[in-house]
Amino acid sequence: MKRLFIPIFSIVMLVSCGTAKTPADAATDQSSNVKGDKAFLTAYKEIKADDLKKNLYVIASDEMGGRDTGSPGQKKAGEYMVNYYKSLGISYPKALGSYYQKVPADYMKQRGGSNLPDSENILAFIEGSEKPEEIIVISGHYDHVGTQKGVVYNGADDDGSGTVAVMEIAKAFQSAKKAGKGPKRSILFLHVTGEEHGLFGSEYYTDNPVFPLANTVADLNIDMIGRDDPQNRGKQYVYVIGSEMLSSQLKVINEAANKKTNNLELNYSYDDPNDPQRLYYRSDHYNFAKNNVPVAFFFDGIHEDYHKPTDDVEKIDYKLLEKRTQLVFATAWELANMPTRIVVDKK
Repeated sequence: MKRLFIPIFSIVMLVSCGTAKTPADAATDQSSNVKGDKAFLTAYKEIKADDLKKNLYVIASDEMGGRDTGSPGQKKAGEYMVNYYKSLGISYPKALGSYYQKVPADYMKQRGGSNLPDSENILAFIEGSEKPEEIIVISGHYDHVGTQKGVVYNGADDDGSGTVAVMEIAKAFQSAKKAGKGPKRSILFLHVTGEEHGLFGSEYYTDNPVFPLANTVADLNIDMIGRDDPQNRGKQYVYVIGSEMLSSQLKVINEAANKKTNNLELNYSYDDPNDPQRLYYRSDHYNFAKNNVPVAFFFDGIHEDYHKPTDDVEKIDYKLLEKRTQLVFATAWELANMPTRIVVDKK
């Protein structure tokens, strides 16, 4: 997750009143009731702690050199991810022509990323069966802060955990597709670069979207979900940030999916626009939100190893990582299979 704060825009919270059915009620009515959906449950069970661990031990290994933006280690991690998607039979967006979206050095330099080389976002894609033009984005950044003074900063939680979660969610959706129960809307698995230096990869994508942002239903962003913070030590929880900023339905859908699955404690402490940490503005979902795309940011908090060389794979709580990944999958499943896309009714 990006260390520095970025400027905020004003947010006006709209409150509904009266007895008429609200968009949130409509979201509840349209729920596919994942608890009793056999196709969902079969795919959901594909998300396993052991598989998350296996991939994270590669992505956050010393061999990747801390995955700094455009570095050889980051590119090596990217190659591993691309080969993973190929092994599952998950392709890339046809309009892109490959798994890679180049993020030029000049683009990042203009935004304060001086001396960074060219880098790449990595995109994998599953086309929807009924509404392929409508896109659900599941995002996470795969860069970290590299090697400093000869010490590798592996970034196992930041954001190795989010990276492997996106990969595992892709596997679950692909298993459903192979069983003839693929998502009705398309799913874009977006691994962005340059987050630590300034959210560059996600900004480049939203400036140069492969799919129109007007057709992008929501972004579920995963940045650090493998640990706990001092305030929640030992709890089964996850912070959810921004889920009601733009849509009255997204938070309702996420909460319903949570209750029907692992029933984690959903912590909304950082949803306050006046929170001094300003976390709503510090990860890649922000670039979608500022383009009026509803977002939900899943996060475990600021722990003692944040941006330190001690953020290693041995400290990840893999069962909790599994549960949080399953929650994002359950939410994406609902968004992808609802009869109508969620509304954007807040600014």
